[in-house]
Amino acid sequence: MTVAVVGGGPAGMMAAIAAAQAGAGVTLFEKNEKLGKKLYISGKGRCNLTNDCTPREFIANVVTNPKFLYGAINKFSPEDTVDFCRQRGLALKTERGRRVFPVSDKSSDVIRLFARELDGLGVKVRLNTPISALEYQENGFLLHTISDILSFDRVILATGGVSYSATGSTGDGYVFARSMGHGVVPARPALCRILCKGTAHLDGLSLKNVCVHVRAGDFSDSEFGEMTFDRDGIDGPVVLTLSSRINKHDIHGAKVYIDLKPALDADKLDARIVRDFSTRQNRDIIHALDGLLPERLVETVVLQSGIPFDKKVHSVTVAERARLVHTLKGLSFDCKGLDDVEHGIVTCGGVEVSGVDPSTMESKLCKGLYFAGELLDVDAYTGGYNIQIALSTGYVAGSSAAKGVK
Repeated sequence: MTVAVVGGGPAGMMAAIAAAQAGAGVTLFEKNEKLGKKLYISGKGRCNLTNDCTPREFIANVVTNPKFLYGAINKFSPEDTVDFCRQRGLALKTERGRRVFPVSDKSSDVIRLFARELDGLGVKVRLNTPISALEYQENGFLLHTISDILSFDRVILATGGVSYSATGSTGDGYVFARSMGHGVVPARPALCRILCKGTAHLDGLSLKNVCVHVRAGDFSDSEFGEMTFDRDGIDGPVVLTLSSRINKHDIHGAKVYIDLKPALDADKLDARIVRDFSTRQNRDIIHALDGLLPERLVETVVLQSGIPFDKKVHSVTVAERARLVHTLKGLSFDCKGLDDVEHGIVTCGGVEVSGVDPSTMESKLCKGLYFAGELLDVDAYTGGYNIQIALSTGYVAGSSAAKGVK
């Protein structure tokens, strides 16, 4: 009895390991020249492997279909991931936000750990071997490669989504899933930039402790924390989080508002401005906000407030000061939409979870077929959660596929 795993990312590698540990004869197919190509660039090459939180806390950070993942996260939790790595000699550390990284800060060390485990368990790893078609037979499956057609009793699809396609995530699994009768939710970007007009001159400017609001018609959402401007829009932790929520809404014609001083209400902010102005009475307004804002942001704020750049502070009216407060509490930009799905850290969308048994990751439509990782319509916030989803669903898929294998 044999198990094929299609895809050599974290979900596929863990699925192969779990299946082999349970006694299956496993072959892992990877289209690239090496395993874990997307994992290699994760966390800017440092590999944010998981998050040091409880299963309950973990589920609270899953954006799409969190209930579907409840069983998988409890069967292979963040704690299990940490134990798995440490037992195999990989030292880990926990950083801000409970993000877990290898002490070496090298994702290559994580990939080598998995590769050694696969080798030690006798998993056959076939690199540079894309699968062109998947066929279901009464007693198993046929996998078509460029050179041959291979027969397996069970198949685990762990081919990823469609973001960062250069790493091999090109949507192959969607085609295979549809061929087996599964519905696929259209892919959308997640954990990505929000594209805006008029930010080029602010490229590289980072802000802390701000609140970003996105409003489109009756829909609105907001998040507090850190963000960064770039030539095409806004980025950073706050923006990545927001993008994973607003991608399910029509944000055409939306407005982005940035509250630069969320800790102060309008009255307190006005009082702060009055104090600052009292020591800058003879300055032009454009040179009087240095104690309140980063220098690069001053021109944009004054422009949106409608106060002439050369107006002396002592001449600023109460009405103009009120407009300045309004601008500081809601610096606005026209939203052009989200970045392309290719540039999302993860893909939102994928195989409909209604057709997958959450306790085993087995297809409800095609016995012996399993799914794992980003291929499924599940995604979470940044912070190690998405790699953990891959590991948890991979573990469940692999161990379930191997049940009864002799």
